Amino acid sequence: MKRSKPYKEYLNKHLADPENALGYLQECLKDPDRRVFLLALRDVAEAQGGLTRLARLAKLSREHLYDMLSKNGNPEFSGLEDLLEALGFRLSVEQKNSKRFKKAA
Repeated sequence: MKRSKPYKEYLNKHLADPENALGYLQECLKDPDRRVFLLALRDVAEAQGGLTRLARLAKLSREHLYDMLSKNGNPEFSGLEDLLEALGFRLSVEQKNSKRFKKAA
């Protein structure tokens, strides 16, 4: 019987491609549990050169980056922007549906 590849090895190879990484992050961002997105960011960082390299590119300490991307991480907005920038991505906002927020009269 043919042995399967370890999941982490497959995931790292898949996420090394920026287009795959983008799709992965977008899907994980849809999860209501914000920890899913943070762990996905960690997966992408590991696949694209590692957390030490990402910390250097994002001008963050390695320890701070590990804390940000932990299961209980709570990154500040600016730190998240720096991280995404270092990975070659940016935050954006899109309309969810056609209903608009209306100002109270």
